[in-house]
Amino acid sequence: MFKEGLLKGKRILVTGGGTGLGKEIAARYLELGAELWIAGRRGAVLDSTAKELFSKYKGKVNTHAVDIRDAAAVDAMVQRIWDEAGPLTGLVNNAAGNFISPTKDLTANGFNAIANIVFHGTFYVTQAVGKRWIAGKHKGSVVSILVTWVHTGSPYVVPSAMSKAGLHVMTKSLAVEWGRFGIRLNAIAPGPFPTEGATKRLRPGSGGFEDTTHMNPMRRVGRMEELQNLATFLMADGCEWLTGETIAIDGGGYLATGSGGYFLQLDKMSDADWEKARAMIKAQNDKDRAGRTA
Repeated sequence: MFKEGLLKGKRILVTGGGTGLGKEIAARYLELGAELWIAGRRGAVLDSTAKELFSKYKGKVNTHAVDIRDAAAVDAMVQRIWDEAGPLTGLVNNAAGNFISPTKDLTANGFNAIANIVFHGTFYVTQAVGKRWIAGKHKGSVVSILVTWVHTGSPYVVPSAMSKAGLHVMTKSLAVEWGRFGIRLNAIAPGPFPTEGATKRLRPGSGGFEDTTHMNPMRRVGRMEELQNLATFLMADGCEWLTGETIAIDGGGYLATGSGGYFLQLDKMSDADWEKARAMIKAQNDKDRAGRTA
């Protein structure tokens, strides 16, 4: 779909780039010639991903283990990139967290676990990169990975819906404020693109998002290359007048299902079902936490 070397000369930071959607987007960028920085909390996972991507596509993949909830650590990471390799040309805000829960059962720590990564952390990274672009008079492009719930809201994932909605508004606000500097901000709101992390935290114990295809007008889940292609289009040259937009790529799903979407059916879960789901989510979180300390 895209010509070889389309992103040659681009230097792009992908947060949450070691796994899931971030890894898939990073892979396409590298394949098309970009120089990459992938960031996340699990250094070993980042290094493994970097080796895997290099073996497939060659090119340059740099890794930065960082907790984006720490504003000072984020600023230090971005300064390090500038010092070592010069200014970035692009940023993909992909780092996130989410899990299903009845909102009445959420703890403050549970809410903050999502909000501090998605809402605060994404702002920290965007500001750290953006202020350096402005100071150096560099153009840049930001692509944030959101959710279709920014348009409709969604039950059982309220911390994510609230936080992602804030980034939806950030995209629009900074597109106006930073437009005169040649800085563009756009967002992608994917429907179900199954990944291991999303399935285990949002559909624990089920058949995965494939169980919801009957609710989608196109009767299927997303194909990863479709998301990669949209992320590439938004980062490439040639659409510089496109800014401030959140583009849904979900087969018309949120238009068909409205508020509640793919999570409304969780109304049917009993207290025992929720206990079982919480145990599965905790097991996955513990596994990820062990990976960060290994």
